[in-house]
Amino acid sequence: MPQLEIGGKTYEVDEDGFLQELDKWNRDFAQGYAGIEGIDGELTADHWKLIDYIRDYYTQYGIAPMIRKLCKDCGFSLKYIYEMFPSGPAKGACKLAGLSKPTGCV
Repeated sequence: MPQLEIGGKTYEVDEDGFLQELDKWNRDFAQGYAGIEGIDGELTADHWKLIDYIRDYYTQYGIAPMIRKLCKDCGFSLKYIYEMFPSGPAKGACKLAGLSKPTGCV
């Protein structure tokens, strides 16, 4: 299984780069992975709002939220989410949130 090194720690990821050990996630992982996902600099409050929402939703329901719900509940347009996460909500945001690869729409 592929591995990713961030901040001196090694994380197991799948072939698409999604974290395989969800309990190993932490904010340092997200910040370190941001650069790999094409996000320059520190994650903003809006990045964290989206990441925290995705993680909370996943904890409660066991799946990633649908994109419409994500936009509505966070108050962000889809265009703005793509500006924050260039690879999109399913790839970029879920990767940074430490979720496994979503099975449906995010």
